[in-house]
Amino acid sequence: MTPLRLVFMGTPDFAVPSLRALADAGHEVVCVYSQPPRPAGRGQQVQKSPVHRFAEERGIPVRTPKSLRNAEAQAEFAELKADAAVVAAYGLILPQPILDAPRLGCLNVHGSLLPRWRGAAPIQRAILAGDAETGITIMQMDIGLDTGAMLLKDAVPITAGTTASSLHDALADMGARLIVEALDGLAAGRLTAEPQPEAGVTYAAKLTREDGRLDWTRDAASVERQVRALTPWPGCWFDAPTPTGGVERIKVLKAELAPDPRKAAPGTLLDDRLTIACADGGVRLTLVQRPGKAPVDGAALLRGFALPVGTRLGDAACSAGN
Repeated sequence: MTPLRLVFMGTPDFAVPSLRALADAGHEVVCVYSQPPRPAGRGQQVQKSPVHRFAEERGIPVRTPKSLRNAEAQAEFAELKADAAVVAAYGLILPQPILDAPRLGCLNVHGSLLPRWRGAAPIQRAILAGDAETGITIMQMDIGLDTGAMLLKDAVPITAGTTASSLHDALADMGARLIVEALDGLAAGRLTAEPQPEAGVTYAAKLTREDGRLDWTRDAASVERQVRALTPWPGCWFDAPTPTGGVERIKVLKAELAPDPRKAAPGTLLDDRLTIACADGGVRLTLVQRPGKAPVDGAALLRGFALPVGTRLGDAACSAGN
């Protein structure tokens, strides 16, 4: 392996294994770029990103520009004279002068099997869609949205037990391995970038809190996947009617498929274990949380919440809570 002079650009936990792997492989990471510190957590205290903190632990200089579109930021980047830049969930668009500055270009660690799930939320979208597998693509970046030519790919299955958290961790580790391989191959001339096929392109739109609303008129398998895909962010929820005529928003942290022999109307509470009828079958909500309370199983929630069997959770309750 030939040690390379690298710039690393990343922000969340997903990017940390890649940065660690590059440093441990003996590459010279001359600078790390990350999103600026922001308020986070219950106290909303300003915190540095996970990548920022890791870089400081390793003694690597960190820059946190709000934009890379101005000439000054682009000149500062070019002055680093990097062989390559590695980008992993950075969060800023790289303009053409940034892409052109490193000798070997900018390589992206992307959490899907491109061209499927280009965009902001590939891990969650793959689970939501019921994909059988996903993976990591190491891509030579261009000016488009995840449209660059591909250097390396590897796949991982999505099983009935796969959650966004477990898939995130598996792909972060896979990305760390592949980016080291890709840089070695690129520097040695063993790898040639392959253009993405035009067929099979899908986009992983950014997630919002509204994506977490559970819709009982969908089939049970879709609802169960939604809980696995969107926990912890943005989180899944439904609005339950209260005895006073209001609604209370209940978070759903875990769920499982359950039969609905009655074939009740979607949204009907079927039993004292918090099983809800869907369009096809039912889901049992096995870990839920009321506002300001600790998570409990579905049966425990019903023991402390007046929600009789046969109650219909539907659009009326949802709209009243917004």
